[in-house]
Amino acid sequence: MQTGHRTATTLLATLYTVSGALCWAGAAMPMDRGTPVALLWVLGAIGLGVGAGLWWSGRDVRPWVLHAAVALASVLVGVLAWQSATAVGIVGLGPALIAVGLYAAHFLPLPAARVHAGFALLSGSAGAWAAAPSDFLSPWITLIATAVVLVEVQARLARQLRTAAGTDPLTGLANRRAWEEEASRHLARAARSGEPLSFAVLDLDDFKEVNDRDGHGAGDALLRELTAGWSRRLRHADLLGRYGGDEFVLCLPATDEAAATELLGQLAATHPFTWTGGVATARSGDTLTSVLARADEQLYRRKRSGRTT
Repeated sequence: MQTGHRTATTLLATLYTVSGALCWAGAAMPMDRGTPVALLWVLGAIGLGVGAGLWWSGRDVRPWVLHAAVALASVLVGVLAWQSATAVGIVGLGPALIAVGLYAAHFLPLPAARVHAGFALLSGSAGAWAAAPSDFLSPWITLIATAVVLVEVQARLARQLRTAAGTDPLTGLANRRAWEEEASRHLARAARSGEPLSFAVLDLDDFKEVNDRDGHGAGDALLRELTAGWSRRLRHADLLGRYGGDEFVLCLPATDEAAATELLGQLAATHPFTWTGGVATARSGDTLTSVLARADEQLYRRKRSGRTT
């Protein structure tokens, strides 16, 4: 999941709950003799049940469960299309298909959103084709085209907004909020697996003097040069972020304290400008705040002793 796991779960639970309630309302007050009343009762129960399960699970829902729930919604829409024997009834399912596609576009990476939207349209189209009412093809093609355009536009906008919201505009690194979210996930994963996980806090030495002497443009250029050099030395799994003006943080999966300290020495060799680093390895029961506090303590001990990395 790309945006607010809890928010994604809550919204999907709401969509299922509202859809279930609408199915029961349609079963209780059928619009005509062709309304699939029995199916609506069943779909309503499924919708309310899945919605309640997602509400109850909250933030503990695994990402694959959300993917499965989105796919299930697409299947259920297809089943309802199959039993909605009129052209009006089938095309009336368009808002449900669009809702599934827009949900995927907002909360999932672009490739996954496209897959889910395509599956929803395929499922709905298969159901509509199986029902085979007369004169539904033209409005159904219009519906599909509308859904494809809306999902693609929303997915691209959501990706741009996520990138802007989670990226430091000067260095291109993860900003504090995005870094903390990802680092917290690494910490939880390490607690489950037992593998080592280390964190480092990097603080530039006398950075203010660069700004005062050479101007903020020179300071900005220095930050870009430093972080570009560090990034080239890091592994793909390592997470570097900008934590404050001249303070940076590193999350190093599968790395103990000795290896993390050695890595800081390698990073220091990428640029002559000096900085001080502090390292801490996660312990049982650690929170992100507590492990960063230990790294920060080591950093300031080194500053007081005159050591850097």
